[in-house]
Amino acid sequence: MQFLFRLVAILVIISTSMSAPVLAADIAGSQDHPILTRFPGSEIKWYDVQAFQPYHIPTGPVIGYGSIEDWVDTQGQVTRIYYELEGTKTQTEVYANYKKALEDAGFDILAAGVFAQSSRKLDIGSRRWLGAAYKRNELPPNGIRLLSGTSTSGGTGFIAATKERAAGTVFVTIGMAQYREDIIATMIDVIEVDEVKTDLITIDAEAIGKGILEYGRVVLDGLFFEHDKAALMDTSKPALEQITGFLNDHPDMNFYVVGHTDSTGTYTYNSTLSGQRAATVRKALLDDYGIAASRLEAHGVGPLNPVFSNASEGGRAKNRRVELVER
Repeated sequence: MQFLFRLVAILVIISTSMSAPVLAADIAGSQDHPILTRFPGSEIKWYDVQAFQPYHIPTGPVIGYGSIEDWVDTQGQVTRIYYELEGTKTQTEVYANYKKALEDAGFDILAAGVFAQSSRKLDIGSRRWLGAAYKRNELPPNGIRLLSGTSTSGGTGFIAATKERAAGTVFVTIGMAQYREDIIATMIDVIEVDEVKTDLITIDAEAIGKGILEYGRVVLDGLFFEHDKAALMDTSKPALEQITGFLNDHPDMNFYVVGHTDSTGTYTYNSTLSGQRAATVRKALLDDYGIAASRLEAHGVGPLNPVFSNASEGGRAKNRRVELVER
């Protein structure tokens, strides 16, 4: 009787292990990036986060010598997630879902291309193009099947997109390939631009011109004020010099100098402070750089025209600004 009980128990264990599906888990310590979830059913096979490193985003076709000429070079925290999807989904379906998700989230598409079948063309997203694209952002040597192939390999695709957030600029690149008829390989790289590094860059005269030409206004980056005061700090000098260069190059154009604040404090206080800061910038350009008084008119609008939500410090920092507006 005891032998029979043991035999039944063994048979139950064998039966259970044969009938229960084996669920492959993501690798330890990995997770989707908060900005973009995975295609349903995909599993994370490789995951890496670097607090700060350069990243190169390809945005043009392959040219001579098998290289890509057009790149956007950036740096910041880089999160790299490699997924594999097993089943009957096609690579073009995965591509379409990721592209729509980015567009729906307000991203601007920098580069995109998809091929239903494996292709050696030079266009963005082809199998040959992917090989050139990942030369500057190298993949780990083992386990990544994005650039590999089999007898049943299919199409490929690539998307690069960007979005300006309160926390700073973010870039996303997605490379994908039908490694086998039942496996789609996808590499998602998320680059969160380091604000501390980019804040060191002062707007230049060319950038001012582009902003005015396209939008009729431009944020004057590089102007720094003492906390809760209208006094300009010495670190603002490079920006003032660039603004002066632009104004001297366009002597027939006149502008409003417009101050903005976040929503911290009362409206009256913020309105007054923003006007004082705009007036300080105007005065510096007139007194220290010789710009004619008739060309610049200062105004403050306080918190009335935010560019981001004031709910976070990142948003408030972006909302505290001085703009040059054509008039």
